[in-house]
Amino acid sequence: MLLPFLPADVYGESVQKTTNQTQASEPKAADIFAARRHLYESIGQMTQVPWYRLAAIDQYERTITRAHPKDRKHPERLTGIFLTSPAWRGWLNPDETDQHPQSILFFNGKGRDGSGDGIADPNNDLDVLYSMASIIQQYGNKSEDFGIGLWEYYHNSRAVQRIQQFAKLYEHFDNLDLFGHAFPVPLGTNYSYRSTWGTKRSWGGYRIHEGTDIFAPHGLPVRSTCYGIVEIKGWNPFGGWRIGIRDLNNHYHYYAHLSGFDKGVRIGDVVTPGQVVGWVGSSGYGKPGTQGKFPPHLHYGIYRDSGLHEWSFDPYPLLRHWEQEERSQRNKKSK
Repeated sequence: MLLPFLPADVYGESVQKTTNQTQASEPKAADIFAARRHLYESIGQMTQVPWYRLAAIDQYERTITRAHPKDRKHPERLTGIFLTSPAWRGWLNPDETDQHPQSILFFNGKGRDGSGDGIADPNNDLDVLYSMASIIQQYGNKSEDFGIGLWEYYHNSRAVQRIQQFAKLYEHFDNLDLFGHAFPVPLGTNYSYRSTWGTKRSWGGYRIHEGTDIFAPHGLPVRSTCYGIVEIKGWNPFGGWRIGIRDLNNHYHYYAHLSGFDKGVRIGDVVTPGQVVGWVGSSGYGKPGTQGKFPPHLHYGIYRDSGLHEWSFDPYPLLRHWEQEERSQRNKKSK
């Protein structure tokens, strides 16, 4: 059973309540993840596309819809995949509501019947995911074939990279629920922070501060806040020794001014919430190795990907939430 009545907006946040539903009647996030996993595995068996690759495409599409909700609006369903009406039925198809698989195929449309009911419904989860799997599967089942298929569909190297990263996470953990978080430095240690996003910066030219500064002693461990993939690691003239991690919400987590990195963390590695990735320092504002131009602290920023561009947003509310959540969980375990 694919539970088509479940809302599809699960991104690691709580399922939103409606005024006409009680909390007891609302579907749980675990049920939604289970229904999606069943959907991915069902279509995977039909098309020989591994479930984690289908899950990665679906999650990427979901993040792009969050960035462009008006352009990609569709009825509530399990899948986040969006195909325009012309792409679904075929660009030269005169029938704008065509759901007949044979005529859609004749006009080179992408829509397929995955449910076996003889209809290619653009809002049926089985049909939508089967259609996407059919597009990707025609290029082959090897890892490199998957990348080619993604490129031929999206023609966007950023999309290809993101989906491959997501697939790696899903395959590694064999789990869809990878949205837990941790505070970037250990609780109970000596640190302080406040909202500093958007303040002016002058070194290197006028710019705004795109993150929150967490002041802490030199050498304090810096931890991954999320399940993610290490995307960048090395020196940046502004951020000094820095590391960047991509999560399944398509958020880029940026840790800067480090004194060094954990030797076991490399570009392309999978990381988990709370895993040490480096240490607080005062590096940056110059050539590689520049230190001490400001007090030791961690610059922590988050960037959202729109598909073609990235922009920063204030991480302070999330930091406060993760700090409180981790403290609450730790207190429960100590009882």
